[in-house]
Amino acid sequence: MVTAGAVGGWLEGGRGGLGVRRWTVSMRPESFQRIPAETVRTARAACPKGTPVMLMRDRLDVVFADGDFSDLYPADGRPGLSPGQLALVSVLQFAENLSDRQAADAVRTRIDWKYGLGLELDDPGFDYSVLCEFRARLAEGDAADRLLRVMLQRLVEAGLLKAGGRQRTDSTHVLAAVRNLGRLELVGESLRAALEDLAEADEGWLVPLLEPEWGKRYGRRVEIGKIPGGKPAVAALAETIGRDGQRILTALWAQGAPVRLRLLPQVEILRQVWVHQYYWDPRGRLRWREGTALPPASLRFDSPYDTDAHYCVKRGTAWRGYRVHVTETCDDPDRPNVVVHVATTIATVQDGELTDRIHEDLAGQAMLPGEHVVDSAYVTAGKIERARRVHHVELLGPLDVDHSHQARARQGFDKSSFTIDWDRQEAICPQGHVSTGWGPMHSGGYEYIQIGFDRATCLACPVRPQCTNSAVYPRSIALLPRPLHEIQTRNRLDQATEQWQRRYAIRAGIESTLSENVRAHGLRRTRYRGVRKTHVQHILTALACNVTRIADWLDTTPRAHRRATRLHTLCASVTT
Repeated sequence: MVTAGAVGGWLEGGRGGLGVRRWTVSMRPESFQRIPAETVRTARAACPKGTPVMLMRDRLDVVFADGDFSDLYPADGRPGLSPGQLALVSVLQFAENLSDRQAADAVRTRIDWKYGLGLELDDPGFDYSVLCEFRARLAEGDAADRLLRVMLQRLVEAGLLKAGGRQRTDSTHVLAAVRNLGRLELVGESLRAALEDLAEADEGWLVPLLEPEWGKRYGRRVEIGKIPGGKPAVAALAETIGRDGQRILTALWAQGAPVRLRLLPQVEILRQVWVHQYYWDPRGRLRWREGTALPPASLRFDSPYDTDAHYCVKRGTAWRGYRVHVTETCDDPDRPNVVVHVATTIATVQDGELTDRIHEDLAGQAMLPGEHVVDSAYVTAGKIERARRVHHVELLGPLDVDHSHQARARQGFDKSSFTIDWDRQEAICPQGHVSTGWGPMHSGGYEYIQIGFDRATCLACPVRPQCTNSAVYPRSIALLPRPLHEIQTRNRLDQATEQWQRRYAIRAGIESTLSENVRAHGLRRTRYRGVRKTHVQHILTALACNVTRIADWLDTTPRAHRRATRLHTLCASVTT
């Protein structure tokens, strides 16, 4: 049995009484190209039709080689376990939704896993804690994304994947692996966590600051239900907790206080939570923030134990956690649909902010599509133009419609009713009047062209009520720069046609992919804390989805047809 210590790299030892000596783990690349003959014979006898692991091994050979992870390990130190094998075990673990202990047991006992890993039948496997340590390595830098790139390269070499074609992207919410806390519980739990860290770091420094009631208030997990007395009682309790926390913070930043205590992670979180939740009034009293005085959700914490988890609401769904964006191939009936890109963000990052990043990442791994199908959240006229110009990708998705009251009511004169002369920088209204103003305007981070008309002419116009609701101001319109305006106009016309709708219908398939990963592989809730470790989970989930799909595509065993019920047969006879 190989223990966790052989991989973890921390061994205690003495040398001349100088204390603890630290050892590192090095990688000794091994080849698992040949599966042991006894393993092949036994696996074929036990599973003559093959299993997903065996089918993938037969078609792709060694998916993850040790050389793919050479930079994750130092050149010297004790030999560690094969990172290529650990990577494949981690993927299979997520494919079958196993715990670390169950995955380690499968390596020891499952014949098909030994076949896929190229192990002898009597191989003892490893301690389950090794998998946790391996995922910690994957959380560093882009190691997790490298797993996906390596698998995609193997699929390209096997003829199961090619660049170009069509791909589709969508996102879903991911719940954090922490308890949902109300604001009072957040400040109370943040103070409790900081007190626990301080008690472990320097008990003698903390004791003089403690008050008798703190044991009852912060000695156990903070849980606050409904408080009698309404908002005044809530504010009173919040300010009591605030004063307790401020007592600790003031002592920590006092002259002579140990600097090392200020550097404790939970102390820094406590300081930031107090900035988010409290303020000093003009009389120097600590007050509880309310409503709009709170910082935006993208800045404030929702748990002291996972500062990357944020609160967000999208289309009526509220959650605390993250957001994951999944991109898959979707156009070639001769190849399986596989996930080619995964991005993990905090919950408050909007979908449209990922469009350019997805294209850049796909370009870096030579996996750009010819057509990228997305929903409206990922699309603007500017993103369509950039995708064409920079990456030669056709970004297909519905642009937002004109939100003016004339367009919504479908009566009156909206922007499309005006004739634009770009060369002369003029606009002509439906009544034939020429604009008198043309200039740049900035709004919401975008550049527009503001076009205005003569005030006297507008006020005297007989159809003014169909043009503007203003009683005193003339009509004005804001347009995107000419290239973007033309893209916007053309796309809005196209997306109303039946041909465009049929072309766009393929996007719906990404919803089933997200559902598959949520239901079969646990995508909805993260197992870990922090966006980096959560991203490792999402990469392994995507790889598990790919393994399942590749195995299904390779399995040519005829499927049994469901036997029709008597009622179904009778109904069919009636309709005929």
